[in-house]
Amino acid sequence: MDRSQEVYQAIKDMGIPHQVFFHEPKWTIEDCLRTPELDRSRATMPKNVFLCNRQQTDYYLLLLSPDRAFRTAVVSKLLGASRLSFAPLEKLPEMLGLNSGAVSPLGLLFDRDKQVTLVMDDALLAYEALWFHPCVNTASVEMNTTDFLETFLPKLGITCRMIHIPPPEGA
Repeated sequence: MDRSQEVYQAIKDMGIPHQVFFHEPKWTIEDCLRTPELDRSRATMPKNVFLCNRQQTDYYLLLLSPDRAFRTAVVSKLLGASRLSFAPLEKLPEMLGLNSGAVSPLGLLFDRDKQVTLVMDDALLAYEALWFHPCVNTASVEMNTTDFLETFLPKLGITCRMIHIPPPEGA
């Protein structure tokens, strides 16, 4: 069974209602947001950023609203972590079973050693549903935000750390 099939099965086994949408490969958040099935009045696909500290001892998966800018200094300060940067790409398959272009919190299913801390921008709470890649960028899974936070993550033994990333100037 490939990783995406494992993701679908895990979500089903958790009893979480969801929809799967298949599409051409999506490489950027802009591509994802142009997916016709994504009803942006009620759902969004978060930006997913895989980070680590300078020593590469602490790893973070940051989910932020697509309208928020990722600023290393801001996120570092909010997390109380110094010198965050993008984690090495070779760590994605090792830690989350993912490849570049398909970074997703659904990969936390494969973080058996709980090496990655999930961090979420509280602006995402405004959305009824969230879209995530199921470890491949040729499909997206829509899941209710509450189900993600109150069923999916707890069943994995994961606590989500909420932070507030300021909106862009003038927004």
